[in-house]
Amino acid sequence: MVHAQQDQHTFDVLHSLRVKGLANDNVLSALSGVPVEDLPAALDPLVEQGLVVRREGRMPGAMLTPAGKAEHLRLLAQDPATTGAATALTAFYDRFLPINSDFKMVCQRWQMRSDDTPNDHGDPIYDGEVVGALAQTDEQLRASLPELVDALPRFGRYLPRLSAALDRIRGGDNASFARPMYDSYHDIWMELHEDLILSAGRTRGAADEG
Repeated sequence: MVHAQQDQHTFDVLHSLRVKGLANDNVLSALSGVPVEDLPAALDPLVEQGLVVRREGRMPGAMLTPAGKAEHLRLLAQDPATTGAATALTAFYDRFLPINSDFKMVCQRWQMRSDDTPNDHGDPIYDGEVVGALAQTDEQLRASLPELVDALPRFGRYLPRLSAALDRIRGGDNASFARPMYDSYHDIWMELHEDLILSAGRTRGAADEG
């Protein structure tokens, strides 16, 4: 049982790092489902095997080496939960693409009030309308996701993080909308999208870009 749990933690950590790129411990824990206090036991052997590197400094975190990316691909192809969810992944992917297009339009509105006028966030009425549109897109995602979560539970880990980011935005934390490396709503959405592409065995194409 312990060995099986270690193997699952190995896959969960490698997959999460492949999805995120560089992840600090809090984000890695949220993505992988491995408690923060258990991450050293999961990460240290992967570092020793040359699959993961730890970065310190201004942007600390863990990331895959080229060997780690190759090992992740091998494990992903053999992961029974992922392969068993192929039908659900395809069905959700088809539902996700138009929602993703809506999300990109909402993000564009958050950044630009018009083609040549950046949004300086000085108009609370305008920003409130955009946050309302984001909430509607969030509802669309949640209405489409349950079947996939039932088939592949790791996709359920994104939902509480998206909720927390939306709550922070509503509370006035504008950076929680789209700031990179901030666990922003946009960051988490992009993680979900990347996980979907990887898990479905697809290559990112024009449809993914909206």
